[in-house]
Amino acid sequence: MEKIKVAIVGTQGVPAQYGGFETLTENLLGMKNAENIEYTVFCSGIDMPTKQSTYKGANLKYVGLHSNGVQSIPYDIISMLKCLSGYHTILILGVSGCIFVPILRLLTKAKIVVNIDGMEHRREKWNKWAKWFLRTSEKMAVKYADEVIADNQGIQEYVQETYNKKAHVIAYGGDHVKQAIDDEEQQKLIGEFGVKKNEYALSICRIEPENNIDMILSSFAKTGKTLVMVGNFHNNVYSRNIKETYKSFSNIHLIDACYDLRKLYALRNNAQFYVHGHSAGGTNPSLVEAMFFGRPIVAFGVCYNRYSTNNEAEYFNSASELEAMLTQPRKETGETLRNYAETNYTWKRICSQYEELVSTSKK
Repeated sequence: MEKIKVAIVGTQGVPAQYGGFETLTENLLGMKNAENIEYTVFCSGIDMPTKQSTYKGANLKYVGLHSNGVQSIPYDIISMLKCLSGYHTILILGVSGCIFVPILRLLTKAKIVVNIDGMEHRREKWNKWAKWFLRTSEKMAVKYADEVIADNQGIQEYVQETYNKKAHVIAYGGDHVKQAIDDEEQQKLIGEFGVKKNEYALSICRIEPENNIDMILSSFAKTGKTLVMVGNFHNNVYSRNIKETYKSFSNIHLIDACYDLRKLYALRNNAQFYVHGHSAGGTNPSLVEAMFFGRPIVAFGVCYNRYSTNNEAEYFNSASELEAMLTQPRKETGETLRNYAETNYTWKRICSQYEELVSTSKK
């Protein structure tokens, strides 16, 4: 049987140690059902210094740039140039380098599939020039790719309305967060963060303005309710200012970014409820992951979060609404959310959808 060779472009690399696209790639390799698919993953030679040549049956190739920040643009473009021939499909995750896709379209016979992520150009952290560049890259991706992936129905609707093109909705998986840890060890792990079972709310996020960080923290500061927030508090001026502003509140525990799945499992599994403030993007991995723990979820009321939770969570649109919610008993929505996640957000399901898309021939 002829191998279908698929190049994956746009991630930091594997083994996954960064974000959503890396976790997606990790699971695509680990849950490969189709034996005739052969993956090659382009990785950052700076961010992934061990430089393994293979991983979980995939070939790894390296580009000597950082995969994030300003360098993500040449990083993605160089990766695309390295897969002009020898591949049936090029899977591009994110739009950083997609301003190059019209040229890629001319230079390769491969099928081009792009996951456009979550309308990156709308994020508050970017300046006017960066927003223009990302919007242009998104436009090039949608116009010149053979297939477009949206991770959320809201993104699919945006692509249809903005570009008159149909996108495939494929979300993210979240069941990788499950761990086998007994209750005694869980209590020990959450004790390291100064909290006890069912006595705190949890939020796990990047400390960026569009995630409504200040709104969430000010609401907990005013109500006195206990919150554990895990994030990158040393990443930029905004995040450092946030930490400086709220570090003195005894009911607020600001935890630097943690990638230890056992500690994260314990925090999620013992929280009273989960708070999700993201206002931009589509299906956010941390929200999907939280749904697997059967806890009520309080989320910012944008359409992306409503679609992700099947409109079964509680929603706020202002600090006053959130403050009011914090002083009321939570609705018992946790099991409904868990059941929805178990049906729709398993990696087995997500990877099968990706495999079908990358293995079919160009139209």
